[in-house]
Amino acid sequence: MKPVVLVTLLAIALAGLAGCQTPRLETGAEAAARGDAPSQYRLGALYAEGMGVSLDSKEAAKWYLLAAEQGYADAQYALGELYAEGAGVEADYAAAAEWYRRAGSQGHADAQIRLGALYERGLGVEQSYAKAATWWRKAAAQGRAEAQITLGTLYEKGLGVPQNYTEAAAWWRQAAEQGHAEAQTNLGYLYSRGLGVKRDYGAAADWWRKAAFQGLPAAQSNLGVLFEQGRGVRQSYAEAIRWWELAATQDYPDAQHNLAYMYANGQGVPKDYGEAVKWWRLAAQRNLPIAQHYLAVMYSKGQGVPQSHAEAAKWYRLAAEFGRAESQLALGILYRNGRGVPGNRVQAHKWFNLAAAHFPPGEDRANAAARRDRVARGMTAGQIAKAQRLAREWRPKTP
Repeated sequence: MKPVVLVTLLAIALAGLAGCQTPRLETGAEAAARGDAPSQYRLGALYAEGMGVSLDSKEAAKWYLLAAEQGYADAQYALGELYAEGAGVEADYAAAAEWYRRAGSQGHADAQIRLGALYERGLGVEQSYAKAATWWRKAAAQGRAEAQITLGTLYEKGLGVPQNYTEAAAWWRQAAEQGHAEAQTNLGYLYSRGLGVKRDYGAAADWWRKAAFQGLPAAQSNLGVLFEQGRGVRQSYAEAIRWWELAATQDYPDAQHNLAYMYANGQGVPKDYGEAVKWWRLAAQRNLPIAQHYLAVMYSKGQGVPQSHAEAAKWYRLAAEFGRAESQLALGILYRNGRGVPGNRVQAHKWFNLAAAHFPPGEDRANAAARRDRVARGMTAGQIAKAQRLAREWRPKTP
């Protein structure tokens, strides 16, 4: 009889289910319309990205706002992004800062990083490195590498916090250990200089190598210097050139200058003035003063290029305007002798005077001062006064 009972019970159950409808699941849009903040945020994200719906930043802003006003941190951050970008709403850094603040106060690391950046730049808020440090510290404590590196930079420069290389090293180390190439490069720099850590070229090489393998040209260039000098690594011109070439092809001017120097002097490569000029020109065009100076020297001597005192004067002037003393002296000589530029004792006096001021104490400074004094003997009092005024009013350009 037991099988009969089981069949009967099953029939009763099926009959009961036949009269029921399968429950309908609520859609995300319906949940959003009902006021569910996470659903409102997700719907806004769909509109912001154009996923499954037409891209519509205004509609995204609408749903983000509804969720943000309920205190949903992800929506507050996303709304801040729209205000910062002017997407779907009128660009408004003050509004962006307010929404970042609300999200950041709830521990949203991305919002803390963004708000710190607004304080750093003074966008929508009063510029304050101290407040930037406060917000970046919150994100850095959550392990965010981008906040750790920016906080370390504030400590390195003493912006908004007391200058402290030990603190800079500590924050950069945390980011570097997460594989952040810029932090690895910065930490290597501290080891190379003994700032906040004991000087250790081997450690510098290790950190620069990690960043160099990630393709960061500054690290590649710095590592090349260590190989060229044999510091922390076995000396090798070939390795130096290899790393400098990698950085130089990424338009890193320091590496381009170093590579040019090797070609000009035949170190690790056959001497080739044409190659030297090529790399110095690239670095000079990126406003590296030392490269501008050496390119001028090549034009002055006619090495790797047709000799041209006019071209030499052009590049000496660019480097001189950045405050490079050797270039100021050379430009003064050209003005004194009327080579590449019209002869002009006032300009010669001005540049000799500036060179004398910018050279460190020693033979070069004495030479520049002596040239200034000699050219002054053929000048009137009025011309000397004008030259001195031009030198006083001169201000260096920033590369």
